[in-house]
Parts: sequence; structure tokens; C-alpha cells
Amino acid sequence: MTTPWGEPALSRFPEDPRERLRAWDASDEYLLTHLAERQVPLSGAVVVLGDRWGALVTALAAHGPVQITDSCLTQQATRANLARAGVRTGAVTLLTTQDPPPARVDVLLVRVPKSLALLEDQLLRLAPAVHEGTVVVGTGMVKEIHTSTLRLFERILGPTRTSLAVKKARLILCTPDPSLVRAANPWPYGYTLPDGIGAVSGRPVVSHAGVFCADRLDIGTRFLLGRLPAVRAGQRVVDLGCGNGVVGTAVSLAEPGAEVLFVDESFQAVASAEATYKANGVPGHAEFRVGDGLSGVPDGSADLVLNNPPFHSHQATTDATAWRMFTGARRVLRPGGELWVIGNRHLGYHLKLARLFGNCRTVAADPKFVLLRSVKREEA
Repeated sequence: MTTPWGEPALSRFPEDPRERLRAWDASDEYLLTHLAERQVPLSGAVVVLGDRWGALVTALAAHGPVQITDSCLTQQATRANLARAGVRTGAVTLLTTQDPPPARVDVLLVRVPKSLALLEDQLLRLAPAVHEGTVVVGTGMVKEIHTSTLRLFERILGPTRTSLAVKKARLILCTPDPSLVRAANPWPYGYTLPDGIGAVSGRPVVSHAGVFCADRLDIGTRFLLGRLPAVRAGQRVVDLGCGNGVVGTAVSLAEPGAEVLFVDESFQAVASAEATYKANGVPGHAEFRVGDGLSGVPDGSADLVLNNPPFHSHQATTDATAWRMFTGARRVLRPGGELWVIGNRHLGYHLKLARLFGNCRTVAADPKFVLLRSVKREEA
């Protein structure tokens, strides 16, 4: 990436030599060019929110920025990109969306996230640290910035306008108004599950901002909840891509003697899963882990993996995440262990599972969803 501060070599995470998508886009370039052309002072506290793969903080590393992200994959990509650029450890502060925000912000750079709720939550958390002299610049591709995005900046921070579009990217320019009276942060959000879905019928759910279907039960998860396999005491179950933890909590409620591992790459999701689990007072044993799929989970340590894989990575539609989840599940399952996958029918997961496991059976299906089961066979 060519920037006014050099040309860092950047990669996404996990690195894949076949990957054609870059670790930055025109909106990152536009923002960095704007900072240089306007000679924005960067000697104060620089905070970067929503940096996709560390492109912004790597370019600005000499100014000691703070990165705030919901994604552990972003953090790992950032560490790798900083190391590749020869940036010393500790020069950039890496925070999660669950960490306490900085006490003061002199320059706030925002890479607009896909989730408007996550943007609302983070701007409200950062607003007390923003002062009248804070420079606030947001960036995103034109298709990512909507009227509702601008209204959020305006409502939480102050008067907001947009730039002209350059290479289909646009800037959001906000002038902080410390006198603004803001509503309380509505996140995390709680609701009660409907009846007729097994062990979690009528049970509470807690969702932090940005989690998939944070305010309601999505229809794919509902389809899975009505068809969960029986679990025995002592078995280890993984809720892979756990979101707000409804599936893993249902397993624990149905069999408190099971050990359940909740895993997601989102810090917001794992915090939600833990909050949902605690809100239900489950007496069982649970572990909550933020990570890249099942990396770090021991081989042959699980009896059952339950998975509703995502098929979007930011704006890109891809099955790369699902494939990593499936291969990780096969590795961590014991012989005879099972992977259950819920997905849209058109995604063709049965072909991948059959190739990976040597078997795949359809447990249930409707016009939209299919529930698949693959069993790890004894090694030859």
C-alpha cells in the first residue's frame, strides 16, 4: 500500500498465497492522504476504530496509535503487518471493543463497520474522551456509508458532512460538539426467547453490539435448536462461531453434565455468549474462547461440534471461513465425534463435508436451510 508515510507490505489473516483480496482498499488510502494533505497533527492521542487488517495503524505506527477492534483476526493481521514493517513491539496499542476506551482522544479515525449497532456502541463509549479540538474523520466505500451512518456521528459527536467520492470511497468529517446531550448506550441488549425451541424456550439472551441477529433469534439457529442431538454427561461440545451463545447454552441446559466450549473470532460475540450463559444460571461447566476458529484447541478433544458458519468476510462473500471451521472441527473431534452444520441450502456445504470427512448425512431440511451431520471415522 502506498501512503504518505511509506509503502508497507500488508496481508490479511490467516495469510493465504492464493488470496486475491487486499488487506486495504481505496477508503484507507483516501483517509491517509487526507491526513497528510490537511497536515492533521498526529502528536496527540490517535485512536483508530474498526481498522480492517491493520492497514491504518501500520501506516501511522510512528505516531503510536491505539487500535480498537472487535476481531481477533484483525489483531493477528495487525501484529503480522507491524512486524513485517519493522515496527517495534508496543509502538501500537491494540485494544478490543470490550476494553476500557482511552481517556483522551485527539484524533479519531473510524473505518466504518458493517454493523451500525457496533458503530453506535463504540462512538458512545469514545464520546467522553473526545473534546472540542478532536479531529474526527471516518472512511468507507460509498456503498458502506448511508444516511443513517452520518446521523449516528451527528447525534453522538457533532455536526457531520461527507467529502466528494474518490475511487468509490468517501470520508466522513465530523466537528465534535462537547455540549451534546447523548442518550444512554442501549448495548448490551437483552431479550427473551420464544416458546417451542427446546431447553431455551422462554430463556434470556444477552447480545453486545455487532453480534449477528443481536435483537432476535435468527431462523437458522431456530431451525438448529429444534433438532439438537442428545448429549451425555462428560461429553465435550463446541459451539463454534457461537455468536450470543444460544446454541451452547441450550446444550448446557439440556445436559448440565456436558462441557461446552464457546468459540468465536469476535470479542463482542464471546462476551455475549458468556453473558447469556450466566443470565441462565446454568450449573454446568463452560469455557469461553476468542480465537481463529479452533486454533489452539487440542486435537481429538471434542465429541460434538455445532456450527452455523458465516459466509461473509466484511463485504466479500466467501466460503474460506467455513472451510477453516470444518477442517478445524475434523482435527479436534475424537474418532466417532460429530460435526453438525446448519446453513443455507444453496451454499453446498454437503460437498465440502463429504470430501473432508468421507461422509455427510442430511439430518433435516426445509426450503431455506439444511442441517448436515458428518462423523469423524477411525484413522486407518
